[in-house]
Parts: sequence; structure tokens; C-alpha cells
Amino acid sequence: MKKRIYIDKNAMKQNDKKKNEPVPVYTKTNEYLSPDEVEHFRELLHEKRQEIVGDVNHIEDEALKKSRLDASGDLSSMPIHMADIGTDNYEQEFSLNLLDSERKILHEINLALARIDDETYGICEATGRGISKARLEARPWARYCIAYAKLVEKGIVKEGDPVPEGVELD
Repeated sequence: MKKRIYIDKNAMKQNDKKKNEPVPVYTKTNEYLSPDEVEHFRELLHEKRQEIVGDVNHIEDEALKKSRLDASGDLSSMPIHMADIGTDNYEQEFSLNLLDSERKILHEINLALARIDDETYGICEATGRGISKARLEARPWARYCIAYAKLVEKGIVKEGDPVPEGVELD
């Protein structure tokens, strides 16, 4: 049995009108987010910052142990096998890369908190459009709206550059 799909032509016309409407551009956070929403995102950022600081400290403690004996808990005085050295080096390099990415996120969080103080939080730095609240919930340190982030990801623009003329934002 086939399902029938009914299309509301009036709704389609309204959607077409929405596409042609100009997208609002914001200059201050309070034009886009309420004070309660800003406070909610400030709390999210502080929570994430504390979580990352704890992770960074733990990773540093584990990755930067003084010796192989400390790192592995090996009490043997037997010579070290080359494969063990390679494994230890790989684990340390992996931990240091993870540490680096955590520190970058920490930096982004600090910048987001500064944007809250500057009253520019929640506004795309490249387009002036509001960053969707769903995006801010998932990634409260986001600097760009999803449409612009997609252009950066596709290589159409470099991060921070203006959108070229003729390129449509979704």
C-alpha cells in the first residue's frame, strides 16, 4: 500500500519567502541572546574549562613522567627491549598531541569568555549572523556560524576571511 504525501503549497510559498528575507546581522550579544542565555553559556564555558584543566593536569602527569620505570611501574633492572621503547615513545607522543589539542580548546574557551565580556558572544565573527543556540550548546566556544564554518571546511574561505561575493550562505 502506497502512502500518499500531501504538500501544503501555502507552507512552501512561506518557506520561499523566508529564503529571500535578509538574515539579521548583530553587533551586540544582547541583540541575539537574553541575559539568562548568556549566563547559561558562561556557566557552560566555566564548567568545560575546569574539566579541561583537570584533564590537562592528568595528561601532563602521565605523559611527562621522569623515567620509563616511573611511567610503566616496571621494577625490573633488565635491559629495555627496543619495542618497549617504541611503544613508550608512541604513547608519550600521543599524550602530548592530546595535550596540545586540549590546550587549544582551553584557549578558545578563554576567548569565548572574553567575547561575553565584550558583548560579542554568540555572533559569528565573519558574517555578523547569530550562531545557532544548538551549536553554542554543543560547542559553546564557537566563533563562527555553521554556514561559515562549512565554507571554511570546504576550503572556499580561510578562517576569518570575509565571504566572497556571489557565495551563498545557507
